[in-house]
Amino acid sequence: MPPKDTPHDTQSTTKVARLLEEYDLGEEFGAKLERLWTAEGDERESLRSLADRFNRRLLESAMANANMSSLDGEADNLYRLLTSDEVSGGAQLEARNRLTQNGVDVDRLETDFVTYQAIRTYLKNHRGAEYEQKNEQQRIESIVTAIQRLISRLESVTGTNLAKLRDSRRLTLGEFRVFVRVDVLCEECGSQYGAVELLQRGGCDCERN
Repeated sequence: MPPKDTPHDTQSTTKVARLLEEYDLGEEFGAKLERLWTAEGDERESLRSLADRFNRRLLESAMANANMSSLDGEADNLYRLLTSDEVSGGAQLEARNRLTQNGVDVDRLETDFVTYQAIRTYLKNHRGAEYEQKNEQQRIESIVTAIQRLISRLESVTGTNLAKLRDSRRLTLGEFRVFVRVDVLCEECGSQYGAVELLQRGGCDCERN
């Protein structure tokens, strides 16, 4: 069956939940996304990986609905051709033409492709899923401690050497204080935080956009 024509997102329905219904993928696939996100160790998949998995499933569904025959792995390759920045314009156009000639609405399909933020919104707001791992939290705390120690060490080394240069009259400098700050700028959402603050708050503002 082709994707159902239903209204776009409402405040109570996330884009991913809507597409699961429109493409007749079922809650089972949504549950699988949750299992993969909350899994432990090597079995866990990132939100970006889950977004790619979801989008490939949309493509497979669209191809099946169009009765488009394909070889094993062809859907994965077509998805790569459609979305990868490393693919040439000619190769991407060829992939789009192949899909279009077989009855797939490529423009609608690409509009339906989701970002990792949409996957996170679906998992957290629609399914109530949370990823909490003690080892992960301990690792973050360890990284914060390491950064703070490096900052403190850099402040100390800088201050000591500046003072030596000043005292030997090779540098003009009054009473001073040294400030060291490590900032992280997310080029996707534009937010900027100190490295320690970013780790402690659990990320940038991408989730809110």
